[in-house]
Amino acid sequence: MQQQTAIDGRRARGDASRRTVLAQAVDLASVEGLDQLSIARIAEAAGVGKSSVATLFGGKERLQLATVETASARFAATVIAPARVHPRGVRRLVALLDRVVAYSQDRVFPGGCFFSAAAADFHAKPGQVRDAVAAQLDDWLGYLALTARFAAERGELPGLDPAGDEPEQLAFEIQGTFELMNLLAVIRDDELPYLRARRAYRARLLALGVPAELAERVLEPGAALR
Repeated sequence: MQQQTAIDGRRARGDASRRTVLAQAVDLASVEGLDQLSIARIAEAAGVGKSSVATLFGGKERLQLATVETASARFAATVIAPARVHPRGVRRLVALLDRVVAYSQDRVFPGGCFFSAAAADFHAKPGQVRDAVAAQLDDWLGYLALTARFAAERGELPGLDPAGDEPEQLAFEIQGTFELMNLLAVIRDDELPYLRARRAYRARLLALGVPAELAERVLEPGAALR
């Protein structure tokens, strides 16, 4: 019994250390780049020994993969989970647009969007890390398209054909706007790109037949969730 208690205690401490290191890792990678993340660099940033980080992750690639997974969970908690207070359909889509702008603007990651930075780092470097980043982006685009398709099927997006490729095209356009917004806002340290993105999202919703009262909610941060 005492032996099991000791094992459980070590496991709990190891899990706590892993969470602490990964919290530092995602923030650091968003600023310095995921490709620059190493056992030595994260040990320095987290104030722990290199041997401790090596014991937890084994090597650089495993550390990077765990960092992507942690960033994915933070993104989901910040963007997707709050939007799910609304039923599936156009109100959830509006909430997703609101939250994804706020995600960059609120600096959920210090360097802006973790995945935009990671994709720039790894887009031409085949391997497990690039695959993990690409999978996260595909999941997000797929979720946007699925949400839009469901809304269209319910008649909430009369300007969108749910039977064809239009939901995927809309997701592509949403993400394209987001990427430029995030890039300009971070590199210029400027708030205007956030307003421009919200205006672009409102215009797209209006063009698809979303009632003005609902589309306008994208312009006010947090309004879509109230």
